[in-house]
Amino acid sequence: MDLSILTILWYFSLLYLVIHILCFIFADGDFELLLASFKGRRPETILKGQVVWVTGASSGIGEELAYQLAKCGSRLILSARREDELTRVKRLCVESSNLKDEDIFVLPLDLLQRETHAEKTKAAIQHFGRVDILINNSGRSQRSLFMDTSIDVYQGLMELNVLGTISITKQVLPHMTERGSGGIVTVSSIAGLIGVPLSTGYAASKHALQGFFKSLQFELSEYPNIFISTVCPGPVMSQIVQNAFTVDLNKPVSSPGDQKHKMPTSRCVRLMLVGIANNVKEMWIAQQPFPLMFYLRQYTPTFAMFITQKMGKIRVENFKAGLDADTAYFTKPKTA
Repeated sequence: MDLSILTILWYFSLLYLVIHILCFIFADGDFELLLASFKGRRPETILKGQVVWVTGASSGIGEELAYQLAKCGSRLILSARREDELTRVKRLCVESSNLKDEDIFVLPLDLLQRETHAEKTKAAIQHFGRVDILINNSGRSQRSLFMDTSIDVYQGLMELNVLGTISITKQVLPHMTERGSGGIVTVSSIAGLIGVPLSTGYAASKHALQGFFKSLQFELSEYPNIFISTVCPGPVMSQIVQNAFTVDLNKPVSSPGDQKHKMPTSRCVRLMLVGIANNVKEMWIAQQPFPLMFYLRQYTPTFAMFITQKMGKIRVENFKAGLDADTAYFTKPKTA
């Protein structure tokens, strides 16, 4: 009888393991985030009525954030450099949700002009009387080899992605500590978790953001109602490659690449909002094999480096051959 019970428990454990492996094969996020998406609080309930300031809201993830937050009933502050594009996003938000024109505030913002950030933050707070959540989404990527790239590109990436983000955060945070509540969500990248060839400067900037906001979270331990989170998306359908830095600051990307293999922006943003609603401190959002690489990097770093070096070599070879480095990331093409 005891043996039968042990046998049943063994088979049950094996079945449990197989189910988890199968789930992981199709996972597009970390376990904690996916669990929240099934059993956690819904964004439509938690984010309704919240004042959310989104930077980089004129395209890509930021634009999709605006649309989904509008449908959740959040009041929005939309920022980016291009005011005409922000106005377009605002109009589409109003058309696709129950928000009124006065529920969305268009606030043009350039992260590089740090001397304007205090004034911009004051305007954002005055418009609705508060800012509940700041989503730091603005930034630029990179597509170039380190040996070919001007040092000005690295300075530009640090000035924009790191110092610009920290500057806005520094202006908004005192408002939140005074109120005793708030949320700061920063869009990092898989490049903030692992090294990425052709993006040495971009990866450095995202690693810097990871370190900064993880450290900031500890400094704010006396404010338990202030929520700090970083989001690490993998390849997502957006304009980030088209706008990436290359070997020089003013040289555009020659080929924006194919979007078909990338995660739909709507899915990425939905998982982000689930994470925000459930206070997930760090979110890994990517299609396989990236989640697998994250976990390998976490628990078997040397083996993970071996695998990523193989993948990185293919990517660099494709780039040197003039091919789309992103699309042909895992399979070396037969012809150049």
